[in-house]
Amino acid sequence: MRVRTTSAVAGASALLLLTGCGAADMTKQASPFANARGAKTVTLSVQSWVGAQANVGVARYVLEHELGYRVDTVQVDEVPAWDALSQGRVDAILEDWGHPDQEKRYVTDKKTIAPGGDLGVTGHIGWYVPTYFAKQHPDVTDWKNLDKYADRMRTPESGGKGQLLDGSPSYVTNDKALVTNLKLNYQVVFAGSEAAQITQMKQFAKEKKPFLTYWYSPQWLFEKVPMTEVKLPAYKEGCDADAAKVACAYPHTPLQKYLNADFARTGGRAAAFLKNFTWTTEDQNEVSLMIANDRLTPEEAARKWADHHRSTWRAWLRP
Repeated sequence: MRVRTTSAVAGASALLLLTGCGAADMTKQASPFANARGAKTVTLSVQSWVGAQANVGVARYVLEHELGYRVDTVQVDEVPAWDALSQGRVDAILEDWGHPDQEKRYVTDKKTIAPGGDLGVTGHIGWYVPTYFAKQHPDVTDWKNLDKYADRMRTPESGGKGQLLDGSPSYVTNDKALVTNLKLNYQVVFAGSEAAQITQMKQFAKEKKPFLTYWYSPQWLFEKVPMTEVKLPAYKEGCDADAAKVACAYPHTPLQKYLNADFARTGGRAAAFLKNFTWTTEDQNEVSLMIANDRLTPEEAARKWADHHRSTWRAWLRP
């Protein structure tokens, strides 16, 4: 979910989530096909949330079935993925939520990574409550009123305070700082992964219980569990520059693609295709829903989507 250096999308999926390792260890998880001599291969980084699986699933399907490449995927946490991309251990990241420190280091200074253009999807992180609760208590959608409902949001894990449910602790979020700086009677509780977070939210919704959660769009779960965003203090450029002092909402972030600089220059049709790869939030959610809700594999979901959207992906094949 799945962001800026100070705010990352939470989450994991059915794929294995690699956590707790430094950059050097993470980059050792490279594809066995990376840099294979004479092989027509592409190695894509897959972030752990379902939307990223949807991007890679469709890109992989077209690369293999239309362009004749062998595609390998490597799952790496967000920041270490930049290290792996810089070193050529992966060729492309298809969904980045904004990492200005890494962008400056690798794109601007070292020039080992090249921008790959917009994904076409705008991401946004926020705090959400279920819409059924917001309709009953409209004032809960203003952060100033959250403490009024802290007792109702309390869980055994939140230590007597209201629970603010986050996903994976391996991602950076602003939530602990926000709770402290806004002086809220809440405790950030990590579910452990996107999948675990979704399970908890779906259970709360089934029982019509109130909950407060860190969540983000685009995300397929909104189709199954309608949620309403809580208004935090308005985001202004630079308000999240100091991670310890953050007291503002998360930004809206046009999601970006990045390519290894050598691959961007010499990757031929594969590199051109990945630069051209853009689709809508609706496209991504359609594939994500098939993966997460219908239990299709990313390849199966990609094939089904591709069969019905030929004009979209054919435009990506232009030189």
